[in-house]
Amino acid sequence: MADNTDLFSLAGKRVLVTGASSGLGRHFARTLARAGAQVIVGARRVDRLEDLVADLNRDGSNAVAMALDVTSRASVIACLDDICRRFGGLDVVVNNAGVSDTKGVLEYTDEDWDAIVQTNLTGAWMVAQESARRMAERGGGSIVNVTSILATRLAGAVGPYCAAKAGLAHLTRSMALELARHRVRVNSLAPGYVMTEINQAFLQSDAGERLKRRIPAREFCQLDDLDGALLLLASDAGRAMTGSEIVVDNGHACSGL
Repeated sequence: MADNTDLFSLAGKRVLVTGASSGLGRHFARTLARAGAQVIVGARRVDRLEDLVADLNRDGSNAVAMALDVTSRASVIACLDDICRRFGGLDVVVNNAGVSDTKGVLEYTDEDWDAIVQTNLTGAWMVAQESARRMAERGGGSIVNVTSILATRLAGAVGPYCAAKAGLAHLTRSMALELARHRVRVNSLAPGYVMTEINQAFLQSDAGERLKRRIPAREFCQLDDLDGALLLLASDAGRAMTGSEIVVDNGHACSGL
């Protein structure tokens, strides 16, 4: 029988996490570092990542922060080239950077639309495409696109976000189809409503309580609930998975509410 003790280990893997300055990305970086990865965190302002990198390194990791604007291909290329030059390659990308807004469909402007779609879809595309090029040259890798249950279900006042995440979910499958021959896996992680510092006030409000009652488990996800799915997609435990989506939402997507 095979020894599965280290099945989810990321020891020796070089991992880039985008959008790591807060929320899910910050937590993902910590999870991946605990699994043994060499973690690189990217953001437009590196200073916003300094405390995260310091925390990870105090715990014995070897994390670094790099400047990265996912809406600029030049910035994406410069960041990835720097990673490959400094660390010899890139094994895993967690494509997490994203933004949103809350407005009625008649209130959104073209500028709102462009800002949301440029980051959540176009930016994710550029990071995935440029990462895949480098992974293919070095024998493979894993790309994890962070989507949302709103890629398949609806919520009011977040139309551009829903459109961008739906596009990213379908793009994930399309890229997986073409890149399998290069041993580059592309999967998506679709969280439901997850309690973070950013949304805690809303989720604990009366409106949040009403939302919670539409979730079959009657509770929001916690950040730790995403760890197993993330490590499965990032590690060799998921080596035969590509074009897959893992939904972590306490049953919300299947509720129909």
